[in-house]
Order: sequence, then C-alpha cells, then structure tokens
Amino acid sequence: MSMSTQVAQSPSRALSSEPYRTRRTFAIISHPDAGKTTLTERLLAAAGAIQSAGAVRGKAGTRSTRSDWMEMEQQRGISITSSVMTFDYDGLTLNLLDTPGHSDFSEDTYRTLTAVDAAIMVIDAAKGIESQTLKLFEVCRLRDIPIITFINKVDREGLSPLDLIDEIQGKLALDLTPVLWPIGQGVDFHGYLDLLEKRVVSPQGKPIADYDAIEDLLDNDTLIEDPVFMTALETLEMATTMLPPFDLETFHAGHLSPVLFGSALKGIGVAELLRTLGEWGPEPRPQPAIPAPIDPNDKKVTGFVFKVQANMDANHRDRIAFVRLCSGTFTRGMRLKNVRSGKDMAVSNPMFFFGNDRELAEQAVAGDIVGIPNHGTLSVGDTLTEGATINVTGIPNFAPEIIRRVRLTDHMKTKQMAKALSDLSEEGVTQVFRRMVGADWIVGVVGALQLEVLSSRVAKEYGVPITFESLNYEVARWVESEDPKELDRFITAQKMNMAEDRTGAPVFLAQNAWWADRAKQDFPKIAFLTTKERH
Repeated sequence: MSMSTQVAQSPSRALSSEPYRTRRTFAIISHPDAGKTTLTERLLAAAGAIQSAGAVRGKAGTRSTRSDWMEMEQQRGISITSSVMTFDYDGLTLNLLDTPGHSDFSEDTYRTLTAVDAAIMVIDAAKGIESQTLKLFEVCRLRDIPIITFINKVDREGLSPLDLIDEIQGKLALDLTPVLWPIGQGVDFHGYLDLLEKRVVSPQGKPIADYDAIEDLLDNDTLIEDPVFMTALETLEMATTMLPPFDLETFHAGHLSPVLFGSALKGIGVAELLRTLGEWGPEPRPQPAIPAPIDPNDKKVTGFVFKVQANMDANHRDRIAFVRLCSGTFTRGMRLKNVRSGKDMAVSNPMFFFGNDRELAEQAVAGDIVGIPNHGTLSVGDTLTEGATINVTGIPNFAPEIIRRVRLTDHMKTKQMAKALSDLSEEGVTQVFRRMVGADWIVGVVGALQLEVLSSRVAKEYGVPITFESLNYEVARWVESEDPKELDRFITAQKMNMAEDRTGAPVFLAQNAWWADRAKQDFPKIAFLTTKERH
C-alpha cells in the first residue's frame, strides 16, 4: 500500500511588532442542531478560557457562561442572537462570534459575517450539507471568507468521510484538504489520524502511535490487526489522491478548506481545530469601504457597528453597539466621529465581551470587537473614525418576507411601544415601517420565529404586551430613482401602499409578487430594491 499525505506542516507564526497580527476574528456557522454552540463552548474550554463547558473560570467558578445567554435561547435550546467571546490562546487574541443557525435570524448572522476574517463551518456527519449551511456559505463566498470545515458527530452513525467530502466539494464548489481523518464512525469509532502532528489518537484523545511517513503505520501490528483502522487508511489514501495539497494562500482566498472530523460533544478534534485556526487562520484583512478599502495597517482608528444589543443587563437598561475595529490603535477615552451623524463621541467605557460578561477595554486594535455603551446614538452600519469621512460597505437590510401590523393591547403605553420598536429595529431584530397614510406601526421580519422573539422581548424588557395581525401585503421593496420627480409621482400614485423605514426611506408595500411586478412595468424609472445598505 503506497500512501502520502498532502497536508503541509504548520507554518511558524510570523513575529511582528504590529499587535493586530496576533488577532484571529472568526465566526462559527452551521445549520440548526449541527452542534455549533456546543463546539463554541468546547473551543473556549480547550483554550483555557473556561474550566469546562458551561462554567466560567473566575472567583465564583460556578457562574453559567453559555454563549446562548438570553433566557429565550436557554428555554428553546437555540441561538437567537450573535454573541461575542474574546479570549487568549497561545499568544493570540481570539474574537469568536457565535451566530444564530436558524434561518429566521439570518440577517443577524449575515451582519456578523461582515465583522470576521474567517469562519468555522460545522457540518453534521449524518446530514451533510443542509439548507442553512448552504446559505451561510454563500455569504462567506461573497466576501471570500476563508473557511475551516469541522465535520461533527463522527462518534455517531453518519455518511462516510468520502461521501461527505464529495458532497461538500459538489455542492459548495470548495476544495478540501484533510487535517484530521476518522478511524471508523459511530460504535466503530476507534480514534483519528492527526495528519499535521503525524500521530494516531484514541477516542479519548491519547496518542497511540507516531509516524514519519504514513506507511510506517503498516509496521504496527496492533493497528493493522484492526480492520476499521485499515479501512480508514484506504479511504485516506483515496482522499489524498483526489484532493489538492494544502496551500495557505488559496485557503486565505476562500477557495480551499482544511477539513477536520470530530465530535464537539465529546471534545474530539476540538484542540486540533483550535490549533488549525491559530496557525492558519488569517490576521485582520482589509475592510470594504468607500472611498477605498481600509487597510488594518493604517494608523488612524476606524471601525464599524455590525450589531446593537439592547438590555443585555436588564437592571441597567443598557444598549451596546458592537464595533469591529478595522485599523489603528483604539484607547479608552478616545473621541471618534460617527460618519453618519457627523458628530464626535467620547468612548469612555468600551468593553470586551465573553458572552454577556464584560470587562473594561483599555486598548484595542484592528480585528478586535469592542462594545460601546450608548443611548441610541449608534446604529448598525455606522462607521466610526478619527475624523476621516469613510463609510464601511456591505452591511445591508434585507426586504422582509413577513409583514405584520403591530397591535397594542394597552393604549396608555404607546410611547413605550414606539421606543421598544425603535430600539429593536436599530438592533436589527426587526424592521419597522410607518405608513405614510394612517398611524399604523408595521414590522417586517425574515421568519416567523422573529415575531415570537420580538413580542417576547418587548413584553419582558419594556413591559409592553403587543400582538400582530396580518396585512394585505406580502412584498416590501425600497424605492429609489435618479429622477426625483418620477419618484414623487410614484409615491403620490401609490400613497396608500407607501411607508417609510426607520431612516425615512420610502418603502412600497405590494399585495403580492404580481402587484410588485406590475408596479415595475408601470414605473420603469423606479428601482425596486430587495436590499439597502445601512450607513
């Protein structure tokens, strides 16, 4: 049997005086139930950030530290909002963003992906590529985000490694390079081959054998007497024959993905995943912006708000804007300009986050995620600079797929409801529209579960019970035109079907797709937009 593995050895980390080069900012993406949040906590434990999954390392030592910190998330066992964990590992500072897997919260995930330099794609070994995985991968591809693939639940029965690789390559058009290769699956899972460290590892994580060339393992009588091990060697040979060798540049360009087989629940392959991210994961990359991309090496501070979270601390009614720093060295107390409003703000209490736990951030550099407390002055899409007029691009709103009228059961609480809807629309939980004729409050969401979250949070955080009722609208489109008079003519003709979004931009509401198409035909100079940049 002639075999050779094509994975390059780990490159030594380049030493640099630039602190941003030690940052690794990444998201974990997957279909619901693929094991994303479990993997998040196992990564934190493997890095020493927590003592064990679910328990904070600290003086108390017993506090819960789930990345799913919202009460509704813990009740339902799903991720509803992206959470940020900043921690250290092997001389690096890692900023981990755990994203919602459920498609109803895809807008939050999309915006989060604008703030990362890499992604870990979690795939269920029994289910392969699922619909939401495919959608999120396409978002990564739009931004050429490098992806590390973690095939989870290998300790359960599932598709064969070769079938999984074929499916990933076929559906995603993504080249793969194996880093960890399983020895069997399910009840026959006997460990894995670590192709970087050149060792065989037991299911409990203990090294069984080392090798220089993989052929050396054929001299190990204990291993070759195991038919499961021999099958694993044969499938590995087939995989390495048909797959390209690892190339760092191709990986960083988003065209090649290292693939690891493991089990998040049992911690199998998690330490190696962390190692792969640390060694191969990209440092902060240039950020798309107008008038030019922002280079992380620029000395002036720039950053952008990719997420706003209200009421993380219900006792203090706080409101946190999560800012991805793109360049420069930010220090506590620095004054930054909000390009959208043109106003300067002093950032006196910036924070690093660990789920919903926080600590004061005295200094941060490109790649870091900083939370800035504010009272409505910052919104998703805002760019912060030391004075330059720069707008980060690629942070859109999406046209809602479900449109509902908000009904207030207690009309004495109209002001509270208005504040709640305004806060949560700036946060990105929902989009809020006001009719041009009439006083209706209208919300637009991507999925029905968003409506549940919206009503639950408005009731819990603002003390305002609301319900929703159907409207005679299925389609919402932002309308623009290079001819202002033509736009005015359209708005006048469609006045009863017009609304404004939170920024005052006009939105056309159509009964169905047919009416939307009819409007396009009748007004060819009007652009009907399904996405709109947030600035």
